[in-house]
Amino acid sequence: MTEIQKSKLYDLEERTLKFAKLVIVLVNKAPKTLSNVEICRQLVRSAGSVGANYIFVSLGFSILDLFSIWTLGFRIYL
Repeated sequence: MTEIQKSKLYDLEERTLKFAKLVIVLVNKAPKTLSNVEICRQLVRSAGSVGANYIFVSLGFSILDLFSIWTLGFRIYL
């Protein structure tokens, strides 16, 4: 495979963004009942976190970096 074919095949950042956008379109078409609203909120958050997690991992952070970011975030909000 050439380099261009590999980049198209494994372009997960673009694919996860497209997935999140498609989930939002799907959620907007769902009926607005009380249960659907809560489920749709969680669905949108989950679909967006897939791309966010991929970007975080692709940047090459270690587990210690993640732990320090979490603890810093908790200190800011406490």
